[in-house]
Amino acid sequence: MKRTTRLLAACAIFGLLPLSAVAETYPTKPIRLIVPFPPGGAPDAFSRAIGNQMSRDLNWTVVIENKPGAGGNLGIEAAAKAAPDGYTLVFGQTSNLAINPSLYKKLPYDPGKDLAPIGLIASAPLALVVASNSPYRNLGEVLAAARAKPGTVTFGTPGNGTVAHLAMELLQKQAGVKLQHIPYKGASQALTDVLSGQVAIYIGSVPTVMGQIKNGKLRGLAVTSTQRSAQLPSTPTVTEAGVKQFEADTWFGLLAPAGTPAPILEKLNAELNRALKTPDVKNKIEAEGGRVLGGSSTEFASLMQKDLARWRVVVKDSGATID
Repeated sequence: MKRTTRLLAACAIFGLLPLSAVAETYPTKPIRLIVPFPPGGAPDAFSRAIGNQMSRDLNWTVVIENKPGAGGNLGIEAAAKAAPDGYTLVFGQTSNLAINPSLYKKLPYDPGKDLAPIGLIASAPLALVVASNSPYRNLGEVLAAARAKPGTVTFGTPGNGTVAHLAMELLQKQAGVKLQHIPYKGASQALTDVLSGQVAIYIGSVPTVMGQIKNGKLRGLAVTSTQRSAQLPSTPTVTEAGVKQFEADTWFGLLAPAGTPAPILEKLNAELNRALKTPDVKNKIEAEGGRVLGGSSTEFASLMQKDLARWRVVVKDSGATID
């Protein structure tokens, strides 16, 4: 197999083998899928579900490599600098592809130039919650309190510059209110402080709050998607709660280094879409609070560019920055 791989690569490099023929035989060795976050959590779960499905259906070997650090930047950088041969892929999401380019003063990659989108995997809303004994029964009451006393209503997030933080900055801008941001290092302590009444609101991923909403400790005020979450069907969207045309989903997608041959990208897109239609992958995504997307690489590239521009404005207006 190694000899075949080397021969195919050499032929492709010297123009002796059409790229379409390379794509037909691809892959001839294991594919490395970089996940720029630690094991556990939605990115890791989604990647493993897709990799396992491709391994079962196609007899491919997909090796998951967790490479966390710097808000996902280390993993994206490793993929961007890898050989563009289809054997290194990366799991990207809103934070490291659409927000970090504006949030970090220096970024070792350019998402639009250094990466080739393969396809979208899923989107997932954030959820705004309060303690069950909170005086705020809905988002409208939170906004009314913020208008009456600007800067006094507090909200906790998993950290400065996260999607949750910037989603709340966007909400404040669209609603015309001022809240007080309390950043944490993750969800655990933030939720503890919300439950104890030290912080009024928490915004985070659906899985981090779903259990405590169902057991009655937290009250869901709104989700940031354009449609209700299947996991929290009784929780309205922010738009339904009164802030029109609001959307702040997190999306997830699969990418390769820029320069990866188009026939290989097309093959990967087709197999990704096939995997996303299987019950196992669909159920895993939904269990993590996500909604299956799929679609073409062009659609993914268009969404990346649109959100790069959108979040650039929000980051600038918020003053958030990370050195």
